Formats: sequence, C-alpha cells, structure tokens
Amino acid sequence: MAEKTGILLESGTNELEIVEFCINDGDNPGYYGVNVAKVREIIHKPKLRSLVAAPQSVAGMMMLRNKVLPVLDLGQILGQRPAQVAERMVVLEFNRVVIAVLVNSVSRIHRLSWEQIEAPSAISSGSYITGLVKLEDHIILILDFERIIAEMYQGSAVLALGSDELLSHDGTGKKILVADDSSFIRLQICNSLRGAGYTVEEATNGEEAWNYISSTLSAGKFDIDVVITDVEMPKMDGLHLVSLIRGKEELARLPVYVFSSLASDDNIKKWEKLSINAVLSKPDLPKLVDILGECLAASRPAL
Repeated sequence: MAEKTGILLESGTNELEIVEFCINDGDNPGYYGVNVAKVREIIHKPKLRSLVAAPQSVAGMMMLRNKVLPVLDLGQILGQRPAQVAERMVVLEFNRVVIAVLVNSVSRIHRLSWEQIEAPSAISSGSYITGLVKLEDHIILILDFERIIAEMYQGSAVLALGSDELLSHDGTGKKILVADDSSFIRLQICNSLRGAGYTVEEATNGEEAWNYISSTLSAGKFDIDVVITDVEMPKMDGLHLVSLIRGKEELARLPVYVFSSLASDDNIKKWEKLSINAVLSKPDLPKLVDILGECLAASRPAL
C-alpha cells in the first residue's frame, strides 16, 4: 500500500488512493475516506484500556508494537454513532502523530484523480469534510484529520504563534499565496502571516491557486513573492501545482514551500525533482514563518 502511494506522490500525476470505510448509523451508513498515504495499517479492534477523565471522542488506548496509541471514536466526533459495535480500526500516521480510529468496516481502496474530488459546499465548509467523491450508489466524504487532531491536541498544538514570535518578523510589502483545502488550517496559517504584516491571498485548492497565478501573469500584474501549498487538495494537488509553476520559465525563481502532513523523509526525497524550496511538516507553523522571513529578507525575484 505504501509503495503504490509513493509512486503516485512521486509521479505528480494529480492522482491519489483513498481507503474507504464505513461508520454505520442504522439504515443510514456514512461512507468516509482517507488518503492511503496516512494509513499505517488496518486491524481488528483489540481490547481497549480506558482513560481516566478522557473526552467522549476518545474511546480508550491500546498497545501496538510497544507503542501506546489513543483510540478515537470517529462516530462520536462526526455525530454519527455506530449502531453496531465497531469491529475494525484504522491506524493513521501524519503530522508526527500516530492514532487509531474506530470504524465499522473498511470497504476498499479507490485510485482517483484529484479532479474527481469535489470541494464541499459552503454549508459543510466549516465541518470536518474537505472533499467528496460521487460514486454510482453512494458518496464518500474525505475527512479533515488534520483539524480533528489539532482540536484534540489544542492544548499543545503549535499551529498558533505567540505575539512575541510574530513581532520578530516584518512582512510589510510582501505578498504570499496560500493554498490549503482545510479551512481550519488555512485560517491558522493566514492569520499568523497577516499578523506578521504579510499580504495574503487564499486558495482552497491547487486549481484555484493556479488560476490566480495564470490570470495575474496574463494581465501583467503578477505580484506574488512566495507560494505556500498543501499537498492533498481537491481538483488539483499541491505537487501538480508546483510542477505547473516550475514549468513556467518566468516563475523559475519564485519561492515555493510545501506545508503538508505528508512531509516524511521519504516523501521529501521523492519530491526533490520538483525544485521545491523547502518542505515542512504540519503543524510546525513557527518554523514556516521563520523560513519565510529569511527568504523574503531578500528582494522579490525578478520575473
């Protein structure tokens, strides 16, 4: 599973694989998906150990290969409690965190183009959904696990920057384009950058970001100093966005940073050929802002 995903991430084909799983709510099952790149393994539910004073969203903890993992009750988090006893667990690894989530069943792996994944409607944009896939007989909802984990660990999260850290940066006169499909993560990034004085343009996916870049180039009004992009996004992923940028001779010197939960050492090596300036792992926003400050201390690259 990991090998296939690595090939997809390395090739820049704007494709991905998702694991589909079900949370059963009586006659109204919910079908959800997660990028295979985040899936460490899928196992039968073991006996869980209870946690004292744990929130309802935490079902307990378990031992897996000598590592203690928190187990999330995904039905509780999504407001769709399983009607049956959950039998399977999906172990996820991203953002330097390993967790397990309870699900009723795991269906299959789908290989898709990001173009097949639609952005959620305005009604659900503030929820845990970052995209949806329409199949013949049902819809798969792509979950924003970054937001779920960030809220779970909000007491120790490093997404938000303190005022002292922001005061050490001066982004006055510099414009940054941020592409991220998670409204929660994007808000944290953009608020922090604006707090440091940067002007920020927002895009909810790679296609939207590329359309903005293309339109400003065509109009002779390109004024972006840096692009920050996630990898997993509907319509167009961040790696394909980077390849399009690097394919434009006039953008060859434009700094591009990837800020992703998939920023493992192996993936960073695979992405080297895309000439990304730096790849940083979510949620290390302070490091991102530090690197931007160093990069933009120099004058805007001539286009």
